[in-house]
Amino acid sequence: MVNILKGVLIECDPAMKQFLLFSDESNALWKKFIIQDIDDTHVFVVSELLSVFRTQVGELMDQNAWSLIQK
Repeated sequence: MVNILKGVLIECDPAMKQFLLFSDESNALWKKFIIQDIDDTHVFVVSELLSVFRTQVGELMDQNAWSLIQK
């Protein structure tokens, strides 16, 4: 039996890739989402979880951003 998954190729810096690998290992999206770890800057992920993943990365970026108003 053939098992087919739709996927998306993501290109990112090595730090973001490490975040992706950590999220996949810790089941941050409630299931494994990495199909193939290709090289230092590319990873192939399940396309069904792409919108959830974008939200999670957006929240991470918001947590790490500094505002000029903050003291």
